[in-house]
Amino acid sequence: MYVIFFMIGVSLFMALGFLGAFLWAMRSGQNDDLHTPSIRILIDEKPKQ
Repeated sequence: MYVIFFMIGVSLFMALGFLGAFLWAMRSGQNDDLHTPSIRILIDEKPKQ
C-alpha cells in the first residue's frame, strides 16, 4: 500500500517538473517561430565566392 502512495507522490512531482519546464519554455520564447525552421531547408542560399 505504501508503494502506491510513493508512486503517486513521484508521479505528481514529475508532472510538476514537466509543467515547470513547459512554462519556462513558453516564457523564454522557445516556441515563438515554429514555421521558419521547417522551411529553412527549402530556401536557396547564395553560393559563397
